[in-house]
Amino acid sequence: MKITEIELYAIRLPLIEPFVISYHTYPDMPSIITKIVTDEGIVGYGEAVPDEHVTGETWEGVFHILKNTIGPVLIGKNPMEIEKIHELMNNTIYSAPAAKAAIDIACFDIMGKKLQQPVYQLIGGRYHEKFPITHVLSIAAPEKMAAEAAQMVEKGYRSFKMKVGTNVKDDIERIKAVRAQAGSGIAIRVDVNQGWKTSAATLTAVKQLEDYQIDWIEQPVAADDIDAMVEVKSKTTIPLMIDEGLKGTREMREIIQKRAADKVNIKLMKCGGIYPAVKLAHQAELAGMECQVGSMVESSVGSAAGFHVAFSKKVITSVELTGPLKFSMDIGNLAYDVPFIRLTEQPGLGVEVNEEILKELTVFQDNVR
Repeated sequence: MKITEIELYAIRLPLIEPFVISYHTYPDMPSIITKIVTDEGIVGYGEAVPDEHVTGETWEGVFHILKNTIGPVLIGKNPMEIEKIHELMNNTIYSAPAAKAAIDIACFDIMGKKLQQPVYQLIGGRYHEKFPITHVLSIAAPEKMAAEAAQMVEKGYRSFKMKVGTNVKDDIERIKAVRAQAGSGIAIRVDVNQGWKTSAATLTAVKQLEDYQIDWIEQPVAADDIDAMVEVKSKTTIPLMIDEGLKGTREMREIIQKRAADKVNIKLMKCGGIYPAVKLAHQAELAGMECQVGSMVESSVGSAAGFHVAFSKKVITSVELTGPLKFSMDIGNLAYDVPFIRLTEQPGLGVEVNEEILKELTVFQDNVR
């Protein structure tokens, strides 16, 4: 089998409400959809959702990298040979993880369709039957976040990921308000997205939160400051999760060596796709660290790819892939059974892409032959 064409679609996915985190407000989500065509007529879809603050890539930049740098070297190559595909991409350009993820995901979609198996069967087989969905609360006033939490509890949600990271005082009020409204039986995870920046500010916060049954605090300090994570972890009883500070195997090695976190958040857009994500999960398992598969707010395509990784690994114990639930229009049909996600047994990613909606959301497009 050979890759004969790569179609590229730069789209903007419409959000029901703006997505607000510590470093940015998203009115919609910019995404690049890849459609890889093979000489056997099998087509695979992939997705890149870059983030200037996390992956170091822009929406427009990823499109041009795929069009001019990565795409041309893959024409004529076998999408089944995923190790070689990654070697080619890595030899062609340094980093660019979201761009590489778009290719990797499409190749796995092709592999599954060729072998008539779901992707999870190609990377270890199904381990989990279902995952509970965590509702993400964007940064807002304490009373608004608490009211939203109450609504979601009524819908059956049992866990929340709170976005914070503006300033410690206001963030503490937000967390206290949500806990008071949700009650003691609901799991609360606090995602700071680097917003507290330093270990000193983080320690000020965690000392006030130790009585509020926080599942974990995620990435409170600057991404590259692994030593700050080490200091915080040594001085609090609240578990710490690393997110932006984990990109690939090199960072994972340092995190393990320094015991810098209790949990790690693996995102396909940070590490380069399904194949690298599986490697990170294996590293974490060897070190006895639990994993989460997180989201960059992808469409059904990227979200399904993350779910296939999560469902195949014992060491992955939570997921936060809720992008499709946030969109008023999506290109695919990934089905949620709120408050759970259950994957089907359809081959590949198991997602049907609506070409009409894809074209409607496309801002610009091109192809590589």
